[in-house]
Amino acid sequence: MTEYRIEKDSMGEMKVPVASYYGAQTQRAVLNFPISDLRFPRAFIRAMGLIKKAAAEVNQELGFLNADLARSIVRAADEVIEGKLDREFVVDIFQTGSGTSTNMNANEVIANRAIEIKGGSRGTREIHPNDHVNLGQSSNDVIPTAIHISALEQIEKRLLSALGLLQESLEKKAREFDDIVKIGRTHLQDAVPIRLGQEFSGYAAMIAHGRKRIDSVRFHLSELAIGGTAIGTGLNCHPEFPAKLVSKVSKWTGVSFREAENKFEALAARDATVEASGALKTLACSLMKIANDLRWLGSGPRCGLGEIQLPATQPGRSIMPGKVNPVIPEAVTMIAAQVIGNDATITIGGLSGNFELNVMKPVIAYNLLQSIELLASGCCVLREKCLDGIQADRDRCQQMVEQSLAMVTSLAPKVGYDKAAEIAKQAYQSGRTVREVAREKKVLPEDELAKVLDPWSMTEGGLTGGPAVGG
Repeated sequence: MTEYRIEKDSMGEMKVPVASYYGAQTQRAVLNFPISDLRFPRAFIRAMGLIKKAAAEVNQELGFLNADLARSIVRAADEVIEGKLDREFVVDIFQTGSGTSTNMNANEVIANRAIEIKGGSRGTREIHPNDHVNLGQSSNDVIPTAIHISALEQIEKRLLSALGLLQESLEKKAREFDDIVKIGRTHLQDAVPIRLGQEFSGYAAMIAHGRKRIDSVRFHLSELAIGGTAIGTGLNCHPEFPAKLVSKVSKWTGVSFREAENKFEALAARDATVEASGALKTLACSLMKIANDLRWLGSGPRCGLGEIQLPATQPGRSIMPGKVNPVIPEAVTMIAAQVIGNDATITIGGLSGNFELNVMKPVIAYNLLQSIELLASGCCVLREKCLDGIQADRDRCQQMVEQSLAMVTSLAPKVGYDKAAEIAKQAYQSGRTVREVAREKKVLPEDELAKVLDPWSMTEGGLTGGPAVGG
């Protein structure tokens, strides 16, 4: 049987599980929002701990908290930062849109743990969740501050690193495959030759562009709303409080944060998170394209394109022995789909600000942090378990180039478009190659024909033969 203690808040008494560090307001939220199993992730809880620790130190420096009380709050906040109290953060993501329930969850957990550190009993409120832990703050500035801290810390320490390594691996494969000529494809139909390395260089460039886009969102995410308190005016907050707090958080995280230039914008709008999500969505689109290309290029192994061989990671089917599926690229495509869906939620959340406050902050936070985590993990898995082990089937690539009707494209400048089309048509109808039909028709001397139909030269651009003279 669960044992309870009685705690009080402004609405009266509340039964709280005796073993919990959270208090009455958190328990009310648990009862009010029995909606899902979604909770704030570790990165966000860590950010809340950082804010409360910094606030306690700053309030001591400003003379609002005595040293003994501040020290206890700091020690309790450190345990939140380290993840020792994660089980105490019990409020559903689908709650009050300001995130007040989660801010109070943090305040109560830290207050009760700090009381215990001082030798007291939980629930006595000798260290008060509002008067002491939340001093100089409001849920309205704490929650957006925690969103920015957690998101930017995860971007800088997880996602950008993973993207850098993925880009390096793609560039390495581009160099490794640069001497392999294969057939290009447009509209899923044969096109002119391309080198496999050139194809992979395009993938590397997509990731490089994605890194730049994500890097660019750091400027706005680095702005912290702390100090705006309820509506941006900074009521009940010492004017030196926000700058001091931001400085401490920057030092502890190793990430450069700054005080928001306009606190009214920082509380009322979530534009920085919408911008960040847009960059993440674009990266998701890039990963979807790359993953699907890898699936197509490795299809077969005997009855598909089969130009590359993906590493075998697990048996493919429970009913077909020997079948191996491209499971890693498939996982990446699902990550991309989730991130794109998250972006839709974040977009709706971002446009849900009314007057001085956005009221969808918890769901914005959850989806943004999930997108960052999924993309970072997906990039690592794609690189380690798929990309680095890809091998090219050189013979298959060469064979398919020679069979392609699109080889006739390099003949067009020399013999004219209509005659080139006629050669392609005859090659298709007879089942022969463009080279064989052109040789039979003697459209060019043999040495010139070999030069014009050289697949490698077609990957270099320019004209492989002079312009057509007449029909």
